[in-house]
Amino acid sequence: MMTTSAFEVLGPIMVGPSSSHTAGALRIALVARSLGPAPLARVEFILYNSFAHTYKGHGSDKALVGGILGFAPDDIRVRDSFTAAKKEGLRFDFIPSDEGAGKHPNTVTIKMYGLDNQTMSVTGESLGGGRIRISSIDGISVEITGDYPTLFVAHQDVAGVLAALTGILSTYEINIATMRTFRAKRGGKAYTVFEVDNPLQGDLLTRLRNVEHVHLVNTVNIPGSVAVSHEGKLQLGFETGAQLLELCERHNMTIGEVMRNRELTLCERLQNVDEKMLHVLEVMREETTDPLRNPRPSLGGLLGGQAQTVWKHKSRYAPALMGDTLTTCVAYAMAVLERSATMGVIVAAPTAGSAGVVPGAVLGVGKAIGANDAQLSRALWNACALGAILAHNASVAGAEGGCQAEVGSASAMAASAICELLGAQPRVCLSAASTAIANLLGLVCDPVRGLVEYPCQDRNAIGVANAISAAQLALSGVLDPLPFDEVTQAMKSVGEALPATLRETALGGLAAAPSAQAASSCCTTCNLCD
Repeated sequence: MMTTSAFEVLGPIMVGPSSSHTAGALRIALVARSLGPAPLARVEFILYNSFAHTYKGHGSDKALVGGILGFAPDDIRVRDSFTAAKKEGLRFDFIPSDEGAGKHPNTVTIKMYGLDNQTMSVTGESLGGGRIRISSIDGISVEITGDYPTLFVAHQDVAGVLAALTGILSTYEINIATMRTFRAKRGGKAYTVFEVDNPLQGDLLTRLRNVEHVHLVNTVNIPGSVAVSHEGKLQLGFETGAQLLELCERHNMTIGEVMRNRELTLCERLQNVDEKMLHVLEVMREETTDPLRNPRPSLGGLLGGQAQTVWKHKSRYAPALMGDTLTTCVAYAMAVLERSATMGVIVAAPTAGSAGVVPGAVLGVGKAIGANDAQLSRALWNACALGAILAHNASVAGAEGGCQAEVGSASAMAASAICELLGAQPRVCLSAASTAIANLLGLVCDPVRGLVEYPCQDRNAIGVANAISAAQLALSGVLDPLPFDEVTQAMKSVGEALPATLRETALGGLAAAPSAQAASSCCTTCNLCD
């Protein structure tokens, strides 16, 4: 059963323009740092596919260095991570590679060199929305996602080692959910990854490190992941829109109520989910309004003040064109992209590149109807449910499915959330989401100069307009003829059919236009201008 947390969908709260290329990259580096030698003398970042083409414009370089330094995704120091690394005497190099065939679109290998000549390489994949997977360590394939408390052990492939390790875990009453051993060759270096049901505490690590032929023992914390309940059961669990509707009908709940109650049982760690959602709401309010008051130039120079311009002209053009509510929603959405492009703090929703759509729509419509925090939170819970289904069954990453996977998914989430905010039944919410996806099916991801600026900001504006149109159609009784799950599968198949040039590589579409190519030499993020 899908174990995606609501705060993996509306999250991470992060600095930077891209959840996959900034927050995801940073999280991979944080994990690598926890496994690698210490102290570090030098780090090499080998970048593949989309990472290789857009790492400067997306701030992946700053994020990777920030992660190696131990900065969190929402730490404003990520902006100046190069300076911080130099102060610590840490050398670093970025090596774009053209050998990415067969690898995930967002892949980086981090080679770490310690002061004591120890080395380790960790390869990670950024899956979209800040979620990551560790796919290899020192060239040996592994799979670490952080769904369970995870223990990583490096050892020689010698008889008796695994028996000793499992014996110690049993002594501490640690129940093993999964155990996988990866080795390069018989009798050589091997790695064992334990996923367990219990927290790893006390002197357990010391006992494990004292086992003969064991070289390294560490816990692996995948930032942003949520460990599942030790009982292996998830109340109100769902993976599809059909299952979600069935739960709503059986328990007489809205989509937002189902998602909130599911979150309460997702993880055994105590957490106040309502406080966490209110914090998300607080950050959304700030990200949608601060750039309207205080516009700033973006890192790449393509954004800065556009949201304020739309806001200032509302009284002149809104009556004849978009109307007051939609104009407000569009200005809010555009503001989020400007804040993101200046390395400000935002909420990925479900990604940074599409982060303006959900807050723009929900807060703009909420303002029009005088919604309180409880109503807005329930709408955001609704958006989380839709985003989790889309991420699980299709993709929310532009590098995997194009902009339809980012702005299209965000627009579907927003359409459904607006419907719940206005009192609609769950089936109406899902119908609005289906229409929103259908309207943006095939939308490509072609960031000019490799920056999450243009056409990203305009597409967030269109995503909001699309969400509001889809919501009004559904609320009026114009329901989509196709089930949400079938529309989701269509989006997935279209994304897979898009060529790599149209999936966040900045090699096709608008990014390949002559004017975009001529302007590339003035990319301030790439430090090519005087």
